[in-house]
Amino acid sequence: MLGMSIAEPTEELYATDAYLRTFEADVTDVDEAGGRVALRRTAFYPGGGGQPHDIGELGWDTGRAAVTKVRKEGGVVWHWLEPNAGVPDPGVGVAGDLDWERRHLLMRTHTALHVLCGVIWADFAVAVTGGNMEPGHGRLDFELDAMSAELGQQVERRINEEIARAREILVDFVDRAEADRDPALIRIKANLIPKAIDPLRVIDIVGLDKQADGGTHVASTAEVGHVTVTKTESKGRANKRIRIAVSDAA
Repeated sequence: MLGMSIAEPTEELYATDAYLRTFEADVTDVDEAGGRVALRRTAFYPGGGGQPHDIGELGWDTGRAAVTKVRKEGGVVWHWLEPNAGVPDPGVGVAGDLDWERRHLLMRTHTALHVLCGVIWADFAVAVTGGNMEPGHGRLDFELDAMSAELGQQVERRINEEIARAREILVDFVDRAEADRDPALIRIKANLIPKAIDPLRVIDIVGLDKQADGGTHVASTAEVGHVTVTKTESKGRANKRIRIAVSDAA
């Protein structure tokens, strides 16, 4: 690598302002062979918790390149640039520009999955066993005893009722010891959040769902749009899958 032997931790702008589309930063380290750079701060979400990483562009005085991949390693967020575009030197200032249409749809999708999680928790008090998403589509698995198309229709109605309530969505940071005392804050069946993460970032859909989460979300459930349950599946004796799609409100 060029530049610093150990890049300094990246300031995660996306963690406190999911609506930040552009930003300025300087390069703290360069992996020229890998075609990637670390920045002092970034609005690019590096992926995690089932949410894909962001894409977009970085520009600097002598170049511009598409950001094709973002990943966090330790406390450092690395940005992979398109092949043969070159990389800026350490210390160079860059301007970041997110693919906002894709990011915003991911925010809507992620929030829709939290609404689904809140509905299932409120009605059945069961944990999430897995999940994933892409822009406009997602799925969650639950420890439900049974699954049916009728249940899917019921859940779809409940999700859209909660969206229509325009519930406010807040971001908070909670001491790990406090979070560990509240089992509702960590909804996954196996707690995969390392103990070293302290405080925990918490997403609160006020009055419905409050849980630890590192991803990006919209500010109100009304911004999600409309959710359709596209498929219900049984993936095992106590593992039932619900797939959803997000579309613009009528």
